[in-house]
Amino acid sequence: MTETIQLGDITIEVTRKDIKHAHLSVHPPNGRVTLVAPKETRLEVARAYAASKLGWIRDQQAKMRGQARETPREFVERESHYLWGRRYLLSVSEEDVKPFVKISHRNITLTVRPGSTREKRDSVMQDWHRSLLHEVVPGLIRTWEAKLGVNVAGYFLQRMKTKWGGCNHRERNIRLNTELVKKPKDLLEYVVVHEMIHLIEPTHSARFMAMLAEYYPSWQEARMELNDLPLGAEQWRE
Repeated sequence: MTETIQLGDITIEVTRKDIKHAHLSVHPPNGRVTLVAPKETRLEVARAYAASKLGWIRDQQAKMRGQARETPREFVERESHYLWGRRYLLSVSEEDVKPFVKISHRNITLTVRPGSTREKRDSVMQDWHRSLLHEVVPGLIRTWEAKLGVNVAGYFLQRMKTKWGGCNHRERNIRLNTELVKKPKDLLEYVVVHEMIHLIEPTHSARFMAMLAEYYPSWQEARMELNDLPLGAEQWRE
């Protein structure tokens, strides 16, 4: 059962699990706060712990509020789009052919049929993003299956609003946010590794954190960059 702690204007969701140490998290994009505590922790103790971290919580929330969040794309000429951490200028071509996307030095060209809607252009770009991820993800999984000694039954690509990835421990599969195609490839690798370790340890337990530190020592830097890297809709500048 989830309980809540109120510290001024901050609401903290508290859950108890079979772990040794409390784990406090501030989640993008809106700064939601959760506290996972050992099963026997009294709510008063959890409150005192959260209060001791209040400054850190506010700092994390301020960072998230200051992030440049990507506004809805209109898929029009000279619009900024991101791919593997780089910004590109979109060019739209209307031709009576099957829609497709191609990339050059600093440009992404979206070819669609005349009169295509924003939704159709979005769909074409989403399909292209998935194809790019399908080119990269299987190799990452094979590499880390050998390192971790696990087997991934399958992976799924999904457009998610608040999570970069997910894991179904019982079915032995992982989910990845299609927005990762906009991030540098090493951050995609971090998410793949994170979710694959969940196949061994389903929760964010001390064992999970120890394995993450062992196999991906720079995980903290990767997580910070993943959540802090701006993806705002700036006007294109040469």
